[in-house]
Amino acid sequence: MNMQNKAAEMLSVQGKVALITGAGSGIGRGIALRLSEMGASIVVIDVNCDGGKETVRAIEGGGNRAMFAECDIRSSDGCHRAVEQTIAAYGKIDILCNNAGVVVRKDVLELQEGEWDAVLDVGLKAAYLMSHEVIPHMIRNGGGVIINTGSGWSLKGGPKAAAYCAAKGGILNLTRAMAIDFGPKNVRVNCVCPGDIDTPMLAGECRQLGEDPGQFMREAADRPLRRVGTPEDVANAVLFLASDMARWITGAYLVVDGGGLA
Repeated sequence: MNMQNKAAEMLSVQGKVALITGAGSGIGRGIALRLSEMGASIVVIDVNCDGGKETVRAIEGGGNRAMFAECDIRSSDGCHRAVEQTIAAYGKIDILCNNAGVVVRKDVLELQEGEWDAVLDVGLKAAYLMSHEVIPHMIRNGGGVIINTGSGWSLKGGPKAAAYCAAKGGILNLTRAMAIDFGPKNVRVNCVCPGDIDTPMLAGECRQLGEDPGQFMREAADRPLRRVGTPEDVANAVLFLASDMARWITGAYLVVDGGGLA
């Protein structure tokens, strides 16, 4: 085997089963499409049935395998059912992407308790609940990979985003703790930290702040690489961390922000 073929083999996730939360749109859909292109069977998790099924159709249109499981990932029962559906369909879970998130752009004085709970439940608690269900299956299967979606605000604070910053800071340290606990069981846990990515969630943030999304996208390219990111940019980083290319990487974070934090 020549070196080029060896590298392609290491980057492949052929035969793997990947469960991705929040895969009905945005970054989650980008991850689902990229991992499916590289050989994985995909389980799309979302509360948005229309979006989730659209992601499945896009994957199947490319000749790859996918299923949709409607799931409120804030619920332990919901996570349990989604994982059991996955095991019934595919027999294993090799890759878990705890990607789902919501954002409320308010400071702690403006923020209501229910808004705090919603952001922390989707962005942090759900990663615990889903990992709690998936890791035993990974251990029985000899190992696996978990990739949590953090943010640039996992590493620094941001304006009018108190709950989101708390959730994303928590997801980064949860990543480290899980890597320590489950490394001996051959379960790797890493975190991707995107900057501004052109998604419906970013457009929603703009509207919360009274900004025009289109104008924001045009003006926000003030980072070294001079553009807002795409879901594919994040998906490529996830593919690397999910693959054997990263087989000695755990407890780490990978910033994907065009140099914004530099």
